[in-house]
Amino acid sequence: MLIVPEREIADLMTRDAAFDAVEKVFAAMAARDAYNFPVVREAIGHEDALYGFKGGFDQAGLTLGLKAGGYWPNNLEKRNLINHQSTVFLFDPDTGKAKAMVGGNLLTALRTAAASSVSIKHLARDDARVIGMIGAGHQATFQLRAALEQRQFEKVIGWNYHPDMLPNIEKVATEAGLPFEAVELDGIGEADVIISITSAFAPSLMADHVAPGTHIACMGTDTKGKQEVESALLAKASVFTDEVAQSISIGEAQHAVAEGLIKESDVGEIGAVINGTNPGRISAKQITLFDGTGVGLQDLAVAAAVVDLAVEKGIAIEVDF
Repeated sequence: MLIVPEREIADLMTRDAAFDAVEKVFAAMAARDAYNFPVVREAIGHEDALYGFKGGFDQAGLTLGLKAGGYWPNNLEKRNLINHQSTVFLFDPDTGKAKAMVGGNLLTALRTAAASSVSIKHLARDDARVIGMIGAGHQATFQLRAALEQRQFEKVIGWNYHPDMLPNIEKVATEAGLPFEAVELDGIGEADVIISITSAFAPSLMADHVAPGTHIACMGTDTKGKQEVESALLAKASVFTDEVAQSISIGEAQHAVAEGLIKESDVGEIGAVINGTNPGRISAKQITLFDGTGVGLQDLAVAAAVVDLAVEKGIAIEVDF
């Protein structure tokens, strides 16, 4: 079995490589060449942690495995560790033997950012110039860096529950040579693209905050009960997701479906847009919304790419297992 430690990931996986892996696996899912297993996600009753498993099988890429991990909200304050902790395990689909163990923390951040970036590429207006960020934590910086590569943005605006964290995304904007402005939620409507990346259980972004033609990437809701945006916003938008079953059960669409505002059939697959079997955006005034629930196949795709690079560079640790 091969081991690729967390400390090696930063030198192996780039944003471009993560984007390519995620875009391809979304397309494979829509073509029914890859599928995810049911998600296990539970509050463990210790340290307020959410822990679970996401896995799947990509028949086209012959990638089989799972990611184990979750969210420990006290890590940063108590231990100076990031709150999201995970490890990816890959298995040989021919034999079932353990193939690789890969540090999943940075990979999770990169693949989550890649997913919203893929949605911006395929659903945002070509003339999008202002990007808005809701959330300013660790993951938000990855989201913004990846998003800025998809359009010729000229300005970044942002809002966060804790305004003292906004310098995190201001720094990214400054590095990109873009002005940054902190706004109230009713000012987020200036944005042509909005990324919401919080761990909230109550919505902050409301339907009347969003202007016609906006693309929204909702990236924080991955558990039953979580909610970042008002259900009425999904009713106004053309909704797309990574996997429909997750979107309506643990994703942002869970609430709009439960309230009868949209149906399961109203939620499209981003992979179908990539493949050209769904037109995606069809007008400049259309609001599009991507519900990024985070699927196991994303993790497996980026982990498999990392293992290949680690072997090529002689970094992978081989153990008898």
